Amino acid sequence: MSDPVDRRPESGQPVDDAGGSHGTAQFGLTSATALIIGSIVGVGIFNLPTSLAVYGPISLVSMALTTVGALALAVLFAALSRRLPADGGPYAYARAAFGNAWGFTNAWSYWITAWAGNAAIAVGWVLYVEHFINTGHNPIFSVLLVLVGLWIPAAINLSGVKNMGTVQVVTTIVKFVVLAFMATVGLFFIQTANYVPFNVSGERAIAAIGGGMAIALFSYLGVEAAAVAAAKVRDPDRNIPRATILGTLATAVVYMLSLTAVFGILPTTQLASANAPFSDAANAMFGGTWAGDLMAIAVIISGFGALNGWTMICAEMPLAAAKDGLFPERFKRLSGTGVPTFGVVISTVLASIAVIINYLGASGADVFTTLVLMTGITAAIPYAFSALAQLKWCRADRHRMEAGRFVRDMAVAVLSLVFSILFIWYSRNTGQPFWLYWAPFLLAAVALLLGVPVYRAQRSKMSQPETVPPLR
Repeated sequence: MSDPVDRRPESGQPVDDAGGSHGTAQFGLTSATALIIGSIVGVGIFNLPTSLAVYGPISLVSMALTTVGALALAVLFAALSRRLPADGGPYAYARAAFGNAWGFTNAWSYWITAWAGNAAIAVGWVLYVEHFINTGHNPIFSVLLVLVGLWIPAAINLSGVKNMGTVQVVTTIVKFVVLAFMATVGLFFIQTANYVPFNVSGERAIAAIGGGMAIALFSYLGVEAAAVAAAKVRDPDRNIPRATILGTLATAVVYMLSLTAVFGILPTTQLASANAPFSDAANAMFGGTWAGDLMAIAVIISGFGALNGWTMICAEMPLAAAKDGLFPERFKRLSGTGVPTFGVVISTVLASIAVIINYLGASGADVFTTLVLMTGITAAIPYAFSALAQLKWCRADRHRMEAGRFVRDMAVAVLSLVFSILFIWYSRNTGQPFWLYWAPFLLAAVALLLGVPVYRAQRSKMSQPETVPPLR
């Protein structure tokens, strides 16, 4: 990542391909691909085996289908970024296609995804921190540790994007190496007996797979990261599509292989009660505790990097929306170090509140799963609207598009829309009491309703969406 710049195009405007006139093009293909991988890989995958253990090894089917959905979304955002390489990504597409009201809804929903997702990452991060301290999982100390995990990255972000970028590069390397290790070496320690029984949920296979997909989606949030930061990418209509697909493919490979390894190394009953499943798997592979300790340290570093990067993303979407008048003006004010301070601070405050509320009467693993499902709902909304925007524009341009491209873009958009709807439909806390069962929907609904007074206050200040450029 690189230093922010004051002069960015409006979120509804295309970014200059050369970048010279705007002075914003700083990411090449390699950097943009690293941004995708760094945004997707946090701690979600490292806690996923425990969250999925309620369904059992059938979750591998869930992960495979979620991977198909994530790749469809990657291709979707690649196509949309060619058509409209605009800062704000999903928000910009919804606004350009359906107007300011739906643009605001999508910006607000994605912002919820960012700060609630950051809260989930912090909770998952603490589960590995507690491999060393607070091993008794005292909830008060757990909350304090989560708050530390949220506010130190916020302080790094406030010090400037250069410092944040340095942290991000190092942690991205560590996290990918850890997953690659488990995705290769871990395969040699699989015991096929651990895949039986395949479905332990007591539900029908389709319901179990659907529930697992809703949880697994959290691990792929970030496929749109390069599109969101389009103003920072050099030659965006060329580099964003390539980076999005390459980064998602690389992540998908290590995700599927490492998850297959962990489910094959440890029995489902052990995974269900594990606070640090990758550490437990490492211990089972090599004996003793040293391997698990090293794995926990690596995951802690990885999680810290994810918290660092997503804290930036928490401020990027409101910044883009504020430039168009959809969010309050204070979101677009930059500090002396070029950072949207208000966006960073208020997002971290909201993430802190979400953590405290969710920890009341719940374990860390339950809190993590609830926040994961909540962000799946709020992420699926802008994903679905991006698919709808593509369907609208493809139909309008069908006479100017090559037949092959038209069929491909329509098929990808329909597939992305179907997956988005499924992610919402199955986002329930299976096997939990009533309030915890519906908690993801209740929390998402409250967070979305909080946007109503903001929209009403900003309605008269909104600029008109820019015209969508002709298909190239």
